[in-house]
Amino acid sequence: MTPRFKSLASLLLVAMTLPALAEFKAGIAVRIITPDPLLPVSGGVGPSNPVKEKKGEITLRALVFEQSGIRLAIVSSDFLGFPSVLGNRVRAKVQGIPADNILIGATHAHSSPDMYGFPDGQGGFACDLKYVDRVVESMAAAITEATSNLKPASLKVATGVAKGKIAYNYYADALYDPRCHVLQAIAPDGKPIATLVNYAVHPEVLGSDAGICSPDLIGPLYDRLAGKGAGVGIFMNSAQGGMVTADNRAPGGKEHRSYEECIRIGQLLADEALRILAPAPTQENPPLYVTARRIKFPVESKMMLEITRLSPLGYPPPEEGNKISAQVNLINLGNAQILTIPGEALPNIGYYLKRKMHGTHNLLFGLTNDAFGYILTKVDFNSFHRYDYICRTSLGEMTGEIYMEQALRMADESPRP
Repeated sequence: MTPRFKSLASLLLVAMTLPALAEFKAGIAVRIITPDPLLPVSGGVGPSNPVKEKKGEITLRALVFEQSGIRLAIVSSDFLGFPSVLGNRVRAKVQGIPADNILIGATHAHSSPDMYGFPDGQGGFACDLKYVDRVVESMAAAITEATSNLKPASLKVATGVAKGKIAYNYYADALYDPRCHVLQAIAPDGKPIATLVNYAVHPEVLGSDAGICSPDLIGPLYDRLAGKGAGVGIFMNSAQGGMVTADNRAPGGKEHRSYEECIRIGQLLADEALRILAPAPTQENPPLYVTARRIKFPVESKMMLEITRLSPLGYPPPEEGNKISAQVNLINLGNAQILTIPGEALPNIGYYLKRKMHGTHNLLFGLTNDAFGYILTKVDFNSFHRYDYICRTSLGEMTGEIYMEQALRMADESPRP
């Protein structure tokens, strides 16, 4: 045998002995958890507001990916926030996925029941504990069902500017990130299984005082994705803090606070997400990498400490030095990299993180694994009168600095996507 043929034979033998990349799989499940009878809804710290009607359904959505023995669950819930004290209860009920690989986020809707257990100012609290128990059980069941629904899939990932009247920054119109990131899992027959939209916006078209229980603009977003044949929709918020809100501005300084406006914005965001996704190439058997780290944050806010102390949810007491910890995840999925944020990071933090991350597409899942209020850089903290409210509802001056340093260290120490 000539040297050339010996070389070819050796290469063929090596190729035959290399393990094939395991088949990529995806599965999704949905649970409707609209309270019946309706419960008061929460838009932030303090008492909840009574409601008279509902518009759309409050849902939980669990998307599970599997590759080479690794499983990842991404969960979205139509609440203002979903604290880790509840998320850990959910994780304890799920088998087949490591607890650290279960990401639980909130859309940040301002017209759904309280999941924090905010004090009501009268010695009680705002949340309904029986409903909270139902949500925990339903979320665990949705993750379990999504896992049982796993099927072979391919992946599309895209990033682009979402055009049109969707979001703006209430403090400074253009100070927000207009980029929309989209993940879509596709079955072998070419039909989408699920479409994940990652975008920074407060879903508060209606607000908490409209007397309506609703997922706000997120419900119409999901309906539009399904109607366009994009499979089951799932929304993960991004760096929407201080104050990236829905652009429901009307002439004369008023706001359109109607469900029709929720429909307009939700449908527009869905259409833009699908437009951005359309030219993206399909990734066959994309690699999946998941890691998690617990990051400690000092709590300077007396109000935040008081909320955890008075809540009936059983928050663990702060650690020595008034510190609390949060799970932060880094995920590589195909050519995308994802970081989770345990609160509402301001847009400048979001821009900085995306610039320093290592994916072709860099996604941020805000209000995920915990919901610690606003996250600012130290130079922004208590620097502007405009920021008085968001500073009061933040853990403290160093939250953003600690988070950015640790999160980017995770990115630097992990494999490149």
